[in-house]
Amino acid sequence: MADRIAINDLSRHASSTETAVRASVERVLASGWYVLGRDGEAFEREFAEYCGTDHCVGVANGTDAIELGLRALGVGAGSRVATVANAGSYTTTALAALGAHPVFVDVDPDTKLMDPDRLGRVVEEGNLDAVVVTHLFGLLHDMEEILRVASRGGVAVFEDCAQAHGARRDGRRAGSFGAAASFSFYPTKNLGALGDGGAVVTGIPEVAERVRRLRQYGWESKYRISVRGGRNSRLDELQAAVLRAKLPLLDGWNARRREIAARYSREIVHPKVRCPEVHGEEFVAHLYVVVSDDREALRAHLAEASVLTDVHYPVPDHRQPCLAELGPWPGLPVTDELAASILTLPCYPELSDEEVARVIFHINTW
Repeated sequence: MADRIAINDLSRHASSTETAVRASVERVLASGWYVLGRDGEAFEREFAEYCGTDHCVGVANGTDAIELGLRALGVGAGSRVATVANAGSYTTTALAALGAHPVFVDVDPDTKLMDPDRLGRVVEEGNLDAVVVTHLFGLLHDMEEILRVASRGGVAVFEDCAQAHGARRDGRRAGSFGAAASFSFYPTKNLGALGDGGAVVTGIPEVAERVRRLRQYGWESKYRISVRGGRNSRLDELQAAVLRAKLPLLDGWNARRREIAARYSREIVHPKVRCPEVHGEEFVAHLYVVVSDDREALRAHLAEASVLTDVHYPVPDHRQPCLAELGPWPGLPVTDELAASILTLPCYPELSDEEVARVIFHINTW
């Protein structure tokens, strides 16, 4: 049997970055300073510059970044926040921690991103406090359209960029459009640490300062708490140093991901498999997701051929048992249809051309 093609392979990634990462870790170990030190400060500067924002605040993980970023924008108990239900429940988890209420918006069947027309209807209904736009699977939304729709209701827009590090549209990168944005640096992300990590980026100094206080107990100075809702959520020096070592390589990795995705989209030709269109720099191919009405049969066929797959995500937020008591929820027909038919194929920078060809062959011969 041919060697297995994994959905992702962090061991290959570790091998390709070992020299730079090892030097970064050793530098931190020698410094004797492991939290909120020089590497953390340097990474915040460098990542803000990369994103095209004025401020970056490192936090412990991507979900904290959503929660603390939204809290810094004034979202709290009783707030109503528009979001999608097909993105793994991360925003919904953050909203629950805030005591806020999700207002689910259905998605476009092709992009799988929030449908601006449906968002417009929600905005027109009023009583909305914020919008969280998720750049799902690495595709940067048409943010000019989203901002135009949200502005009709005077609603702040927050970007969830956990899957879109480096995605660019009209010269601007993900995270630079909204009032603030969150990033995750979980190891499988386009820019990943050696553990959990996250960040909030923003062009608003007051928001950045509020996040800085919230990530460390709400302190305005040591042991003096000025902001409620704070916690211990700091990006440690080891993770910051690793991310600094990897950041210069990110655009190259994204280009390779995009190359693999484009080849899939051009060469997978099967009447029962629908592929994404070929995109430009607005897509960083964090995940490559196809649609098939016979998903389980396709998945079994690929598994037999030693090609591993996954489903991102099988249970939409409005179908999660923990949210049942907050319903009934409005119908989300596109979201439900996609949840039953999407399938994620292997797509990561270290995937070889031969492996890509094997994936394509096994799908086309299904």
